[in-house]
Amino acid sequence: MTKKIEKFRDGVFALYTRRFGTVAEFMIEKMYDFEEPKNQYHDRYDRINNKRIEIKFATALISNKSKITFKNIIEQIFNASMEKRALESIDIKTQIFDANIQQIKADCFDILYYGLFFTDKVIILKASSDEVLRMPGYSNKQHKNNEGEGQFHIKPDNIDYHIKNYFEKEITYEELYTLFGGKIRQKRKKDEQDD
Repeated sequence: MTKKIEKFRDGVFALYTRRFGTVAEFMIEKMYDFEEPKNQYHDRYDRINNKRIEIKFATALISNKSKITFKNIIEQIFNASMEKRALESIDIKTQIFDANIQQIKADCFDILYYGLFFTDKVIILKASSDEVLRMPGYSNKQHKNNEGEGQFHIKPDNIDYHIKNYFEKEITYEELYTLFGGKIRQKRKKDEQDD
């Protein structure tokens, strides 16, 4: 991975909430040629198959082992960096992580594209709204008194289930960069020695 692509990837991991979600939405839109949504209750629209598309992704991060207390606050802040917590895809069996796919309103979409951003690639999964409701660990109550808005977690003990049943494809950061209009120049022999 070149320095430019590393910087691009690190920037994706540095985005939070809505801005990160927007990156995932544009990724799926460009990959599948989807259109803008028909209303504010789903993310994109598949005109060919007449389907409402929802898009939910998370970054794959090692779970925090310690609760923040006043005594450990400085150490916890230092340990919060991407370099210390971000997972490569091969680490899914050896590291504890918990990716929350949340704010799911299954009656508002037909197809869910979801997945994980690892440090080496993005894994894309795909499920129908009916399949989401039957996923192990799915809860239709994300917050108190908020029925109909659900969530599920992807963790080491269930990631195989998601990949086996809902794997769609994977994309590298070089491919994502190109998908978004970035140009990757061909390396010369001297460049390869410098990296």
